[in-house]
Amino acid sequence: MSNQNAVLNAQADIKKVVLAYSGGLDTSAIIPWLKETYNNCEIVAFCADVGQGEAELEGLYEKAIASGASECYIVDLKEELVADYIYPTIATGAIYEGTYLLGTSMARPIIAKAQVEVARKVGADAVCHGCTGKGNDQVRFEGCFAALAPDLKVIAPWREWEMVSREDLLDYLAERNIATSASATKIYSRDANAWHISHEGGELEDPWNEPSKGVWTMTVAPEDAPNQPEYVSLELEQGKVTKVNGEAFSPYKALMVLNEVAGAHGVGRIDITENRLVGMKSRGCYETPGGTVMFAALRAIEELVLDKTSREWREQVGAQMAHLVYDGRWFTPLCESLLGASKPLADLVNGEVVVKLYKGHASVVKKRSPNSLYSEEFATFGADDVYNQKDAEGFIRLYSLSSRIRALHQQK
Repeated sequence: MSNQNAVLNAQADIKKVVLAYSGGLDTSAIIPWLKETYNNCEIVAFCADVGQGEAELEGLYEKAIASGASECYIVDLKEELVADYIYPTIATGAIYEGTYLLGTSMARPIIAKAQVEVARKVGADAVCHGCTGKGNDQVRFEGCFAALAPDLKVIAPWREWEMVSREDLLDYLAERNIATSASATKIYSRDANAWHISHEGGELEDPWNEPSKGVWTMTVAPEDAPNQPEYVSLELEQGKVTKVNGEAFSPYKALMVLNEVAGAHGVGRIDITENRLVGMKSRGCYETPGGTVMFAALRAIEELVLDKTSREWREQVGAQMAHLVYDGRWFTPLCESLLGASKPLADLVNGEVVVKLYKGHASVVKKRSPNSLYSEEFATFGADDVYNQKDAEGFIRLYSLSSRIRALHQQK
């Protein structure tokens, strides 16, 4: 009974909760569940606009109020997401398990941070999310909450309530006469923001199934893309895209332009089976059209401006950063350290790149930089006056000295 009393006392202490709200089936059910479970506490809905699209936000305020929320805050985070989270991350070269450009992961810290800010503004006792107990997002959100607001209670309904299916949620809402546009069948689980959209579930749960055309939403099928390539020019300053085809754009607007152009050519699709932080493997299809082009441009300028050891170091930082972002550890000293380590290298990434888009591929065909270390005079196979090939003999002898000494010992 003592544990039960402790739970009841904890519930009684909750007067106001800020819920990360999407307007979907899960969070629509969470609002009345919170009120019933936590003694009719006040629910403030919070939605982060991270570029998921106008259709996702349409009627959201009205839905939240109709479901029982006292207020609904919709916070525009699009520019901040790209400028302060996406650009710093891609400057490190972070790619999870070789292919995933971390679209869902990069958005979680800014959403959690804004949710905490709303909680402080309204004087909430707790924050709530609709993440399941099987996924990565519960760790990402709660890791951020722990770093930013350890005093706030975290409520995770999927780890508390008895409901286990969409049918359960629909029945729960119907019993309370709360309208929803959701149906019992949901083919895919999707998460979208300005950088990407992810697709999981349905046919994708079997890795032997090829994704059908109905999976993809941001990109055309490469085989259906135009038969003529398109060339897009990007100008970069300190690792950030500042112009597309000669026109200046904000970070978010540049990404939107590239999403449209690259998506029309089927660029940015991946189909992977990744290792989740919680221990299981998960199959997902991701679309990151504009991000794929940005990444190609950044790497192309890096090839020109970073010396061998600097590039090796950047690759190490990128590998560490990929796991950090994926695992939800943005608000940590390690993150600050990795971002700090990458900045001097990113500051050198200035120049112009031309990317060829064709049938699902983004290929850099031209690149130049005022910081380029490439010199045609040094690299030419023809005669030159700046490189004495005889100098290589002494270099090779010293470079292989340890191997030579080891071999001499073995001969003795």
